[in-house]
Amino acid sequence: MTDAAGQVPRSAHAERSRAAAAVDRSRAAQPSGWWGMALFLCSEATLFGTLIGSYFYLNFGSHRWPPAGITPPEIPGPAISTAVLVGTVPLMVLGAAAARRGRRWSAVRWIVAAFVIQIAYLATQVLLIRHDLLDFTPQGTAYGSIYFTLLFADHAHVLLGLLLNGAVLYKVARHGLTNYWLIGVRGLALYWYVVVGITVAVLFTVLSPSL
Repeated sequence: MTDAAGQVPRSAHAERSRAAAAVDRSRAAQPSGWWGMALFLCSEATLFGTLIGSYFYLNFGSHRWPPAGITPPEIPGPAISTAVLVGTVPLMVLGAAAARRGRRWSAVRWIVAAFVIQIAYLATQVLLIRHDLLDFTPQGTAYGSIYFTLLFADHAHVLLGLLLNGAVLYKVARHGLTNYWLIGVRGLALYWYVVVGITVAVLFTVLSPSL
């Protein structure tokens, strides 16, 4: 049922959101879409575990880490920006919780708030990497190779999360909080929980020579 402009009325969106929330609350197990995201994230966590292990393997086999001529990483900038990113986790928790209660626009607002901060985090990290590239390159040493591989891989996952944010926000705002997109919001929140955790692990890894 649509209005004169061909749009679904707000009341219909609200009813659909409440129905989707009721279905979600009645589930005895997590939906398959949630499990699909969980399995994907398990594979990504394994990837980062391998990269972090490689970093410390190279570290333990080196007489000096980082090599001579490379300044040890500075702590304040990366630590503060990552702490800000960690602060988006409660926002995603609130967004997912609002979606599970059928509160469409409340969920959108929480996710938008997290979205803005996540964009700022990635922009800050790009500037920090540009600064690092003035000191050393990925091609120069094993340290540079694994250092930038870890950062580029992590930032690529942050960028993917931003794209997922945009897609989910657009669909929920335009089409309502259907059962499908409620699962999408929950999967998105799960993605960010894990990616933020990976980012913290990467932070401690690359800052370890300065700690």
